[in-house]
Amino acid sequence: MFIVDAHLDLSMNALEWNRDLRASIKEINEREKHLTDKPDRGLATVSLDELRKGNIGLVVATQIARYVDRNSSLPGWNSPEQAWAQTQGQLAYYKALERSNDLRPIRNLPELYSLIETWPSDQHTIGYILSLEGADSIVSVEYLEIAHEAGLRALGPAHYGPGRYAQGTNATGGIGPKGRELLQKMRELNIILDATHLCDDSFDEAMEHFDGHVWASHHNCRALVDHNRQFSDAQFKELIRRGAVIGMPLDAWMMVPNWERGKSTPKSMGVTLNTMIDHLSHICDLAGNTNHVGMGTDLDGGFGKEQCPNDLETIADLQKIPNLLAKRGFSEDDIKKICHQNWLNFLEKAWA
Repeated sequence: MFIVDAHLDLSMNALEWNRDLRASIKEINEREKHLTDKPDRGLATVSLDELRKGNIGLVVATQIARYVDRNSSLPGWNSPEQAWAQTQGQLAYYKALERSNDLRPIRNLPELYSLIETWPSDQHTIGYILSLEGADSIVSVEYLEIAHEAGLRALGPAHYGPGRYAQGTNATGGIGPKGRELLQKMRELNIILDATHLCDDSFDEAMEHFDGHVWASHHNCRALVDHNRQFSDAQFKELIRRGAVIGMPLDAWMMVPNWERGKSTPKSMGVTLNTMIDHLSHICDLAGNTNHVGMGTDLDGGFGKEQCPNDLETIADLQKIPNLLAKRGFSEDDIKKICHQNWLNFLEKAWA
C-alpha cells in the first residue's frame, strides 16, 4: 500500500541529532549507543531506506526553529534572524538530498502527478512537501515570500509555548495583528495552514481570519487523551467542515492518558498501532465518513522507540496498518483513503 506521511522532522534529525538519514537504521542507532544527551539515542525509527521499505513515497518534511525570549525555559534561538538561519540550514540539507536523488520536491500538481506515476517503478527518490513547524523564524512577512519561492507549501504558526505569530501547546491567547498579517500573506501565496499545535484561543482566531486551505498534520483526540495538545471534538468538526485532513501521530504520550515521560513504556501502557486507530476512528465517527483522516506520524520528532507503539520497530512498519484497519472493519476503499488518497485529494483541491 502506498503511504503518505504528513509530518516528519527529517532535517531536524540530520542537523540537531546529527543523523545521516542515508545510512541504515542499524548504523544510525549503532553510532548513538554511547550518547546520552537525548532520551531517544540509539532508538531511531526513521531513515530514507526505512521509508522506501515501507512504501512511503510522499512525506511532508519540516523546517523548525523556535525563537525564545530570555525568560523562556524552552530550547530555541535568541533572535528571529538566528531561527531563520537555522531553517535555511535545514533547507540546504533537503536540497543536498535532492542532488543525491534521495528526495524530490513536490510543489504543484504536475510534480505530484509525476511522483505518483513514477513511484511504483522507481521507489528510490521520495517526494517531499516542505512545511514550517512554528512561524517564529519568519522575521517579517516579506520573508514568507522568500520561503515560498524556496518551496514552502504549508505552515503551522505555532509550536510549543508562546510564539511570535500565534500561541501553541501549553500557552494561551490569540494570534493578534501579526498573526493575522501572516495568515493574509499565506492566503495570497496559497500556503496551507497547518492547525497543529495552535492553542484553543489561537485556533479560534485563525479559523476566523483564514479562508484558505487548512489541515492538521499530526493531531490526536482530546476526547481520548485530555490535554490541550489534542483537539476537542468541536475543533475537529470545524476542521471537517473546512475540508481538512487530520494526520495521526504516533507519540505515545498523545495516544494514551496518564503517560509519564521517562517512566511509562509502550508495553506497560499497551500502546500499539491499534491505539492510533482508536483516535482515527473517533474522528471518522465525528465526520460520518473516512474522508478526513490520514497519517502524520511525527516519528523521531524528539522521541524514538521508547515512546512509540510497541508493535513498531521502524517507520516501515506503517505497512502493518492496512491489515489492522481491515480487521477493524474498514473497507478497502477506506484503507486507501487513510493511507494516501485523502492527502492526495486535499492537495488536488489546494493546488488546482
